[in-house]
Amino acid sequence: MILLNKEDIRKVYSMKDAIEGNKECYALDAQDKFVVPLRPVIQAEKGNFIFMPSYSSDMNAAACKIVNIFPGNGAIGLPGSIGQVMLFDGDTGEAKALLDGTYVTALRTAAASGAAFELLGREDAKIGAMIGTGSQAMCQLEAMLTARKLDEVRVAARNFEKTKAFVEKANAELADYGTRIVACEDTNEAVKDADLVILVTVSHEPVCSAEFFKPGCVISAVGAYQYEMQELDPAVFDKCGKIYFDNMEAVLSESGDILKPLDAGTLSKEQFTGDIGDLILGNIPGRDSDEEIIVFENVGFGALDLVAAAKIAEKAAAAGVGIEWK
Repeated sequence: MILLNKEDIRKVYSMKDAIEGNKECYALDAQDKFVVPLRPVIQAEKGNFIFMPSYSSDMNAAACKIVNIFPGNGAIGLPGSIGQVMLFDGDTGEAKALLDGTYVTALRTAAASGAAFELLGREDAKIGAMIGTGSQAMCQLEAMLTARKLDEVRVAARNFEKTKAFVEKANAELADYGTRIVACEDTNEAVKDADLVILVTVSHEPVCSAEFFKPGCVISAVGAYQYEMQELDPAVFDKCGKIYFDNMEAVLSESGDILKPLDAGTLSKEQFTGDIGDLILGNIPGRDSDEEIIVFENVGFGALDLVAAAKIAEKAAAAGVGIEWK
């Protein structure tokens, strides 16, 4: 078994690799090529323990990720999301690799936004916006910059001092992309005129007003993985042309962004366009006009971890990266 930490993974698996891996996963998922039991969640006093198993006969592998979401971790210098991914051989059941699930989660979750922007974003996109500066934000920002060559990205969150510190770090770490990254104190000002928007918070109420979303923008809503969470203003559904999902079944079992307006009667399933995997396969339409607002709601599902883990482990073994544990 190979042990792979964050730095090992970064050596062999880029954000571009992750976006391509996600797109492959979405296409396979649309063809029912995975066994992905609905993930059980244990709600503890200070956070949630989430178990995400998956299997693919096509990949001849299985994986299980245990990811623990503890929003208060930032106050003690820990990521809000901590986890590990175990990869298993499909023939023998032998454990093949143990990967840093915290980084795999951030990487493949960000790659979901990157895939949506590649497939649905306007080719002339120049301005991006991101609401949230938590543990997954840096990867999300890199995915946006990988998907489109942007002039500027505006970042906003609840704590402006933390936002400024995040932006300073982002400008240093992502300098090679040549994009100006700026801190905004107001979330509405951040998304105003943005072509690509990422919402990556654990908010229980909308983080910005739908009236500020620019015609033609793509919104990747990432954070609402439970019913009580709702970072996306439901008024956007009156303005948007299409609504895509990473996996509709997963979204409709969890996400307050979609479930709350459905329950309130302000959103109907007839407005849904479908899963992004069906878009990749050509089964459903993509963007129809430059003025169309598009929503991509994604909560993640276990097959993404399986594909990422399998591809990372293969590349690491070929490169001789990681620690062999016998």
